[in-house]
Amino acid sequence: MQTVHEVMTTDVEYCTPVDNVYEAAVKMRDFNVGAIPIVDHGQLIGMITDRDLVVRGIAAKRPGSTPVTEVMSDKLITIAPDASVQEAAKKMAEHQIRRLPVVEHGRLVGIVSLGDLAVNRDSDESAGHALTEISNPDFLH
Repeated sequence: MQTVHEVMTTDVEYCTPVDNVYEAAVKMRDFNVGAIPIVDHGQLIGMITDRDLVVRGIAAKRPGSTPVTEVMSDKLITIAPDASVQEAAKKMAEHQIRRLPVVEHGRLVGIVSLGDLAVNRDSDESAGHALTEISNPDFLH
């Protein structure tokens, strides 16, 4: 059984609590990603997504200078690097998330995305199930 460590992305761009939402948006654009972890002294403290920027930032009429900590999500679902890819897909489906921070002793060590699971032959069925659950309108808030 494959582990999350084998499929996760390890070169993860992140912001710190001193960064603002404009800087997070620029990183998303420059690195073509939809989420940026917020890391303080190596510890994962939050995630900011493109949706967070729109809903909690722009739609809330917050300026680009707003600290990322005011817009980020801080109730995070994470996974350990030694967890199975099936467990990662199950968590993504259960919590309706497309990206799962990989954390070891509180430190961000990578991110596993639905795309990472989809291209993995050991987890493609689990990834398909997770996407179905995430995309199901009955579960959307």
